[in-house]
Amino acid sequence: MTGPAPVERDTALNRTAVRPTAVPPDAVSPAVAPPPWVLPQVRHWMPLGVLLSVAVLALGLAAQLVPGFSAAELGVDQDLSQHHAAALTAVAMLLNVVFGPVAGVGLIGAAALYIWLFRGGLVKAVAFGVVASSGWVASEFFKLIVARQRPNPAMLFDPLSPETGSNSFPSGHVSFAVALGFALYFLARGTRLARVTAVGAAAMALVVAWSRLYIGVHYPTDVVASFLAASAAVVLLAGLWNLAAPRLAHRLPALAVTRPPAPERK
Repeated sequence: MTGPAPVERDTALNRTAVRPTAVPPDAVSPAVAPPPWVLPQVRHWMPLGVLLSVAVLALGLAAQLVPGFSAAELGVDQDLSQHHAAALTAVAMLLNVVFGPVAGVGLIGAAALYIWLFRGGLVKAVAFGVVASSGWVASEFFKLIVARQRPNPAMLFDPLSPETGSNSFPSGHVSFAVALGFALYFLARGTRLARVTAVGAAAMALVVAWSRLYIGVHYPTDVVASFLAASAAVVLLAGLWNLAAPRLAHRLPALAVTRPPAPERK
């Protein structure tokens, strides 16, 4: 009578030898989700973000409450207004349009769509768009609180784009440029272009800040506060994003995946 087939054992380890089952190379476990796009985050991001926000408010209140503060700053705009040149004016007015709300929204939308389709997927595209837009959100928030009047165009020698109203502090154009620079650097980090992107982003923000003073629509403290406000927004956003990104990464990719049809019941 023939008995059951003997089981091969590993005599050295005294364990039953189990042959691995071949797995197709294209098989993916449905339980494994793609890793979220983590943003660079400082260790104490919340206190730092709050501190930067307090600095913006302190600077804005000083500009509003200290007598002669705005009058002294107006001298910078007046000096630049006396030295307008055709080439510099063309650059400043171009930046006025490119970093304005209408063109800026189109720029963010086009970049996010490109990232979604070709450079990292939906989660990365959403993160880029949120970071790039955070500067505007921060500037509008502080504008409502401070409500500083813009420089009087009648006091300038050559007003290029006369604007009035209580929306001078901080500059939305500069805040957008700073946040966009952060978003571009986050995309390039870890690559050979990271350092070049960081330097280019900083230069871009400084040139936009110069253009707002050159045109005469902001005070110097407006553009300085823009760097602080946008940085505060990015710092706080990065911390909050990294808390929510794992859940977002599980849900968003699932929307773009076609599920296989359910088996028919017999």
